[in-house]
Amino acid sequence: MARTIIELKNADLTLGEAAAAVHVLKGVSLTVDAGESVGIVGPSGSGKSTLLMVLAGLERLDSGEIVIDGTPLHGLSEDRLADFRGRNVGIVFQSFHLIPNMTALENVAVPLELANVRNAFDVARQELVAVGLGDRLTHYPGQLSGGEQQRVAIARALAPSPKLLIADEPTGNLDAETGRQIADLLFAEQRERGMTLVLVTHDAALAGRCARQVQVRSGEIVSGGHPESRAASVHQEAASA
Repeated sequence: MARTIIELKNADLTLGEAAAAVHVLKGVSLTVDAGESVGIVGPSGSGKSTLLMVLAGLERLDSGEIVIDGTPLHGLSEDRLADFRGRNVGIVFQSFHLIPNMTALENVAVPLELANVRNAFDVARQELVAVGLGDRLTHYPGQLSGGEQQRVAIARALAPSPKLLIADEPTGNLDAETGRQIADLLFAEQRERGMTLVLVTHDAALAGRCARQVQVRSGEIVSGGHPESRAASVHQEAASA
């Protein structure tokens, strides 16, 4: 029986205040099994990136529950939440978020050092080699192409050996061919490490590579919220073929 790694129940979140308040998530529930790959898709402003940030522990819910690998995030203090996130959740952003005055090696190693990981630079070097950047260790972000910068960001996200990898538009700032290479890398690492991958994308081809797609519209999940929905969809497609 599959093990659940993400359990989101009746999640409600409003961002902004007074006249500027926006009800971003409206009673959202989502279940993801360990080892699954899930693509979150929907129109701009639908709440999909905010949903991803909730799953990453970067946004607090107004109400509802979020449990990651058996740990209720909604009950943690900020310090304990940051510690949990650092050990269990890897995050890849569209805009890389690298520190410009640090080398590729330092960008991956320093977060490990801050988390008291032994041999942080050795681990960082191994991860950069794994993503094809063994010859770019001492290069600064400004000396790297967009694809190389995203590989550094992926190495940084993978370095703590997270159970859950979160990616927000990971190919959004890249040309088509570089984006395909980054997607290949993400899915290869996910399979090899047995991680759970949840990503947000506007790219239908990238979303289609995930085992399941979750459709978000106007702050609500309209399809794909549970693992069984994929099985039901496959069964329905087979029956109509």
